[in-house]
Amino acid sequence: MWGFIATMGTRRVALVILAAVLLQTLLPASSAEDLVRIALKKRPIDQNSRVATRLSGEEGQRRQGLRGANSLGSGGEGKPAEIHYGTGAISGYFSEDSVTVGDLVVKDQEFIEATKEPSLTFMVAKFDGILGLGFQEISVGNAKPVWYNMIEQGLIKDSVFSFWFNRHADEGEGGEIVFGGMDPSHYKGNHTYVPVTQKGYWQFDMGDVLVDGKSTGFCAGGCAAIADSGTSLLAGPTAIITEINEKIGATGVISQECKTVVSQYGQQILDLLLAETQPGKICSQIGLCTFDGTHGVSPGIRSVVDDEAGESNGLHTDPMCGACEMAVVWMQNQLKQNKTQDLILNYINQLCERLPSPMGESSVDCASLKSMPDISFTIGGKHFALKPDQYILKVGEGPAAQCISGFTAMDIPPPRGPLWILGDVFMGAYHTVFDYGNERVGFAKSA
Repeated sequence: MWGFIATMGTRRVALVILAAVLLQTLLPASSAEDLVRIALKKRPIDQNSRVATRLSGEEGQRRQGLRGANSLGSGGEGKPAEIHYGTGAISGYFSEDSVTVGDLVVKDQEFIEATKEPSLTFMVAKFDGILGLGFQEISVGNAKPVWYNMIEQGLIKDSVFSFWFNRHADEGEGGEIVFGGMDPSHYKGNHTYVPVTQKGYWQFDMGDVLVDGKSTGFCAGGCAAIADSGTSLLAGPTAIITEINEKIGATGVISQECKTVVSQYGQQILDLLLAETQPGKICSQIGLCTFDGTHGVSPGIRSVVDDEAGESNGLHTDPMCGACEMAVVWMQNQLKQNKTQDLILNYINQLCERLPSPMGESSVDCASLKSMPDISFTIGGKHFALKPDQYILKVGEGPAAQCISGFTAMDIPPPRGPLWILGDVFMGAYHTVFDYGNERVGFAKSA
């Protein structure tokens, strides 16, 4: 998590910044006098922050808005408000006041005063509120985000903001968020831009995910992704996170459902793939899922998201159906590499022992970092690689040090998924530009 200090009324509060991101042409850097710079605080990873980190998967569904904890309003309680998270909820009421961000004073800013915060995350978090930088389309109560008011009130020249996270452990500065443009000293080379494909989060299209230069297969036909500074880890589909876990030697959870699918249906799945059966129909054909026209889903669970009601089909699919769907993806990818059937079934069994922990963390051997592969993401036709020291988080020093994988599993079904959340693990390696005026996001190597 990365934060800064803002002022609401007469009270200074620490805010966590939430954003999401995109990429496609070069954006000129603004002159230094046009930029509004907000320094970010760096906090060491501790056991409490690791608890908060587990939100990374669920927070992919977070709604952006300005949400202040115990902030001072303009007097009196406004209309009630609630925000539901994957691990809890907050409730309170809307207020309005001037908000100071750096040297800027944003007038008549609507925000939520939280009166109840039952979630453990808020109990251990080292911030007072959340400053949302997503689109108004997903703002709670359709409240106008502070970023919109900064633009409409003429407080910044260019409708662009950018993030630079300082990943040098020996330096105290945590980085900067720059409103009104970007600082050339924060990045190397040119940015790659991609268009926003769906307003709400800063969502864009992403291509294949590569482990040591080899395709994982799952996103070869494309996946959706968002860039989000409020998510500590890098979240993605369980099928790919499991493959990454296996390659980096991360501990996982042995799935008996997965092993059962391989032992009882593995050969049948292989035979159907070799017979060129449509992969999305295989699990329904062997009776573990039903087919909704695009892919297998658990019997009795709808496969579409009801936007009007705001209800999901359930990220909680039947374990056997989910295991079958993953096995199909893994086997399909192995067949493309011309592996023998015996090798494929043995490899899938190994993957069944590397499924990510339900708690969101996977440990790795700190001594093995040098032998771990690069993990690359295809964005705008280019590969953005993460090296082991960029995607492994180290907790503590010396013999007591622990190393945690920066990847966590999160499954969002179609039509909104498969979805990746490129959180701080990715944004720390790649300077990120949010171009609101042109509705695009850009990435370049961080300086």
